[in-house]
Amino acid sequence: MPDFARSTDPAVQAQLDRLTLLSPGADILGLDRITRLLERVGNPHLRLPPVLHVAGTNGKGSTCAFLRAALEAAGLRVHVYSSPHLVRFNERIRLAGTLIDDATLAPLLAEVLDAGGDIGASFFEVTTAAAFLAFSRTPADACVIEVGLGGRLDATNVVPAPIATAIAQLGIDHQAFLGDTLPQIAREKAGIAKPGVPMVTMRYDAEIAAVVAAAGAPVYAQGTAWNYAVEDDRLTYRDAEGTIETPLPALSGQHQPGNLALALAMLRHQTTLAIPDSALAAAATRARWPARMQRLAAGPLTALLPEGTAVWLDGGHNAAAGAAIAETVASVAGDRPCHLILGMLANKDPEGLLAGLAPRLASAVTVPIPGHAHHAPEDLAARVRGLGVAEVTTAAEVPAALEVLCGKIGAGPPAAVLILGSLYLAGVVLEANDELPD
Repeated sequence: MPDFARSTDPAVQAQLDRLTLLSPGADILGLDRITRLLERVGNPHLRLPPVLHVAGTNGKGSTCAFLRAALEAAGLRVHVYSSPHLVRFNERIRLAGTLIDDATLAPLLAEVLDAGGDIGASFFEVTTAAAFLAFSRTPADACVIEVGLGGRLDATNVVPAPIATAIAQLGIDHQAFLGDTLPQIAREKAGIAKPGVPMVTMRYDAEIAAVVAAAGAPVYAQGTAWNYAVEDDRLTYRDAEGTIETPLPALSGQHQPGNLALALAMLRHQTTLAIPDSALAAAATRARWPARMQRLAAGPLTALLPEGTAVWLDGGHNAAAGAAIAETVASVAGDRPCHLILGMLANKDPEGLLAGLAPRLASAVTVPIPGHAHHAPEDLAARVRGLGVAEVTTAAEVPAALEVLCGKIGAGPPAAVLILGSLYLAGVVLEANDELPD
């Protein structure tokens, strides 16, 4: 599925248009193109601040958010590379704590495209080269890099010597690129391993753990090298060096304590950066990661619903994310009737995403995802009905879907609305509700 970007800045848009024309217009994996592209712009990936590199099917973005929060709480300047963006392309590149501005971004993209326009690099590869070039020119103390797709052949995997790597939760996704089984996917994710560099992981079953161990890095796994527990309103993290207590994460979701603990373990098992326990604890409440069980604030979209309606937004789009979302909805929605707005890309599995959530749904409205190949709302509605949701309709856009739900909710008890299925859809929602990520 190709990436997609628009900018209100004419200079940035001109470069994004060039990128659209020059790139192959689809996901491609491999390190040859990115290696040649980086060489033409001076190999900036060899001049980065200490790198923390994170892979995983779900949770890698949240883990990176916790890493950034801990590092900044320690007073460090942090570069962050993440994907996809939700509203603005700039969200992918954070320079020393601040999203890259348009005046810096436009000439940076031009420089990379001028140098390597004939290579056939993908959208993500050009973005990666631009990010690394920016990171190499702006002083910082650390660099947090999120894998884009997979790991072994992902463009970010050109970084030769990170100070630590991590694998978050594993699940079935992107089968066309990574394989159809968890061992195959784990092998691809573990491809970010580097000899002698600590690799920190969640708890996996024996087969998956063996695949990860075969990657050749020292592995520090949950359950053996570290662990955590949630008790009342506290998270207790333990490893060979001792115990840390933190508040529960401000990020909503029953899965977020695990992502926080993974970030803590990653920082505790590297030796380059000195991070005090107070900064590790601060990460729990300082981390922000939009569109991951985010409750929308008052805005143009939420105003379309009856007062008191809670609107939650999540970009989850696979079975593992669906299970976590279903568990979280049970916690945050309580006894409220729950209504769904769903839009999904054409290569995603609605049944896998909604298996655990469907029994909780009072109704659903399916919508398209502008600018992307997506499940037709009518077809998606039929598949949601097949999961036992009786009241399913379609709408041309999210505001229209909210108006449909407004009629269903009416003057009844306070309800919860969940907007789900794609980070691209989440970006449309955030922009429409005047909640731009910063």
